[in-house]
Amino acid sequence: MIEHQLLLVLALFFAMALLYLLSQRINISYPIFLVIGGLGISFIPGVPNITIDPDLILLIFLPPLLFEAAWYTSWNNFWRWKRSILMMGFGLVFFTSLAIAYFSVNIIPGFTLALGFLLGGIISPPDAVAATSVLKGVSMPRRGLTILEGESLINDAASLTVFRFALAAIFTGQFVLQEAVTNFFVLAVMGVFVGLVVGHLLYLILRYWAKSSSITTPITLIAPYIMYIVAEELEWSGVLAVVSGGLFLSFRSKDYLNYHTRMQTKEVWETVGFLLNGFVFILIGLELPVIVEGLGGYSLEEAIQYGLLISAMVIAIRIILVYITAFVPRWLSPRVRARERSPGLKLPFIIGWAGMRGVVSLAAALAIPLALQNGDAFPQRNLILFITFVVILITLVFQGLTLPIFLRFLKVEEIDDIVPIEEQMESIRLRLAKGAVAHLDSKYQEEMAAYETIARIKEQLVRSIQATELALNEDGKKEEITSVRRLFKKISLELVELRRRELHRIGEEKRYDDEVIRDLEYNLDLEEARLNKQ
Repeated sequence: MIEHQLLLVLALFFAMALLYLLSQRINISYPIFLVIGGLGISFIPGVPNITIDPDLILLIFLPPLLFEAAWYTSWNNFWRWKRSILMMGFGLVFFTSLAIAYFSVNIIPGFTLALGFLLGGIISPPDAVAATSVLKGVSMPRRGLTILEGESLINDAASLTVFRFALAAIFTGQFVLQEAVTNFFVLAVMGVFVGLVVGHLLYLILRYWAKSSSITTPITLIAPYIMYIVAEELEWSGVLAVVSGGLFLSFRSKDYLNYHTRMQTKEVWETVGFLLNGFVFILIGLELPVIVEGLGGYSLEEAIQYGLLISAMVIAIRIILVYITAFVPRWLSPRVRARERSPGLKLPFIIGWAGMRGVVSLAAALAIPLALQNGDAFPQRNLILFITFVVILITLVFQGLTLPIFLRFLKVEEIDDIVPIEEQMESIRLRLAKGAVAHLDSKYQEEMAAYETIARIKEQLVRSIQATELALNEDGKKEEITSVRRLFKKISLELVELRRRELHRIGEEKRYDDEVIRDLEYNLDLEEARLNKQ
């Protein structure tokens, strides 16, 4: 019955929310709890199995997840560290896939090289969401975070391309390297082209026609599906179409998003990303009993052993390759040495250790077809799914829990000359305030002289400028200014909450229109959002 399936799905979403709240309470990254929750659900007796057509997995889950990653990628940071990002994004995926392919063939009886490449393509991409979630509240050099986030965007595309070619080799029974390389470049270039074309068309619609958040936000939700489907229909890379189109729309978002649509779109995408990430983890938990039963000629102990060995291989390969990509170009190119400071020995280890696998690997594994074209069952499908889950469990839980410990123990310091975030914010506030004062002086000189209320606007800006300049120029006063700002923020937030409670009481009197009450409450929400960003 569809009602039972719907109730189960809603219960799973509720379980995801509880796991997230628990992770926040004990200050542990929520992806770790989701993968453990998925494992825990598999042991609950009587929980029915949910089966989703593998052909729909990539279509439903991957476009929005890739689009969200592209949307929140800093293009300036991406471009600054493009060499490291591209080398790791493509190089690590291909070398990891190659190593896992030959390693798995040697340790797993009956495993073919094509199946090995399929497994390698699935488990090669690290998950930036997991890494950044684990690193919250821990000091991490800016270069490391930028490389992790940018690498994740590229290696998702690269790994899914390997996955696609490996599937084709399994279905056709042949693999020609030269032809595969040529097809890869055609797929990649044309996929990027489709993403940019669709992105430009949507940009024109969003900028000149869609003026309401009720239209803008839904368009951003359907945009990744349009890019993906159009590219796949043309038999090009839908993954790269989504990545390139998402980067373009994100880069030009300031042209078509106002404060309202920006706030709404951000909240909607955070919710969608959380639900999709969580549902994939829970889904593998529901399918785990069926996967274990379908291991075929492999025992559970053997499957766990394969998973642990491949997990160790994945971790070791990544650390080695990160050091190679960090130092070999420096040894070979004086230009690289002149442009980039040495990362030292600590940062590459942290970047290597942060290679936790996550939702993209799970989604790709679940997308393996159930059968071949001749109707035979897909070889070793359940074993590949099981190994993928073990790799994700080991890397997320073991590496995720130990990553903050390594960061604190190694005391990894900032390498590049980067202005601290707080000082950047103060400097920008100063420039904005001075620009506002200049605008008032040039346009409203008479009004400020005539009306005290208007003059107070300039007085407030001038005080803000004086306080900021004092904070920037006098080191001894920085703590005092910071303390005053915290007190100002605390009092302002208390006043917002006081006004909100009073507004609720006024609403209960039923003397005013609900629309007026909602509008006033929204204004308070905006003010609270602004204060919390300070």
